[in-house]
Amino acid sequence: MILDVIMAGFGGQGVMLMGQLLTYAGMVDNKQVSWMPAYGPEMRGGTANCTVIVSDAPVGSPVVSEPKAVIAMNLPSLDKFEPLVKPGGVLIYNSSLIHRAPTRTDVRLIAIPANEIAAELGNTRVANMVMLGALLAATEAVSTSAVEAALKKALPAHRQDLLPLNLEAIARGRELVK
Repeated sequence: MILDVIMAGFGGQGVMLMGQLLTYAGMVDNKQVSWMPAYGPEMRGGTANCTVIVSDAPVGSPVVSEPKAVIAMNLPSLDKFEPLVKPGGVLIYNSSLIHRAPTRTDVRLIAIPANEIAAELGNTRVANMVMLGALLAATEAVSTSAVEAALKKALPAHRQDLLPLNLEAIARGRELVK
């Protein structure tokens, strides 16, 4: 099994955290992993994306030109990364902020109203976790227990109270895909 995914959005949408959590969860599941961040030149509100590889075999290179999956948190990210998804792959997009359907017909398209779900949960900052949950359901790349362990490790001590909210957001994202 190998999953290579590009996660993209504006700075501040939690794209890097999504990638780090998937990477940590892969390590918890004893997989080979790679995480490569990329930022736009802006200090705040610019573009941000990361490439994550989770594999049963050693990862030869962190560079991915044709990912099996893309998470697009906003329209510029959809515009940039939609053409790169491998045929037969999956494209998960935040339909809260992207108001046009992707044009690809050779990939699985999953529209997730991440911002609305996060608002329902009481904190719009967990939209990224909703999207991560959708990716986990669509790919089964790592176990749910590994994601929970990774989240516990990634959240700083003064943010551990947010663990239940983040886990609920992930669960809601998973439910939308199942």
